[in-house]
Amino acid sequence: MPAAGSGKFVLDTNCFVDASRRDDEAAAFAEFCARTAPRLYLSTVVAAELRAGAGSAKNRRTLEREILSPYVRRGRLVNPSPAAWEALGTTLATLVDDEGLVLRDVRRSFVFDILIARSCRDIGATLVSRNATDLSRIAKVFAFDFVMPYPSQRLR
Repeated sequence: MPAAGSGKFVLDTNCFVDASRRDDEAAAFAEFCARTAPRLYLSTVVAAELRAGAGSAKNRRTLEREILSPYVRRGRLVNPSPAAWEALGTTLATLVDDEGLVLRDVRRSFVFDILIARSCRDIGATLVSRNATDLSRIAKVFAFDFVMPYPSQRLR
């Protein structure tokens, strides 16, 4: 697993979900966010996943206000570039050739992970995610940095 390089970070969806479900994860999440706030970015793919999973309109409003809006206000959103979309197709094709991946069986979350990973590479950020299995598969096709939640200060 590559180490953090530039000091920029992008949190994967699982970081937000875990923090909403467990107090210990919420504390670690909050500490990491406080420590890295000036270097923390939000993928619009992650934002879409969070919106889709929020459930009620009330929960979506809370999500927008408390989680997403600060990134928007600070201009800290990362959109998949044309290169990210190209990497999506190339990565899937490579995995079909190399691993026998069956496209109709590919999970939507894996497709999203490719877009997020390439977006991180595009801005020189490290992806923070507990999904090391899928990210390691993607890293065999193109290089990008990722770490398990939550990297210590020495990785800045």
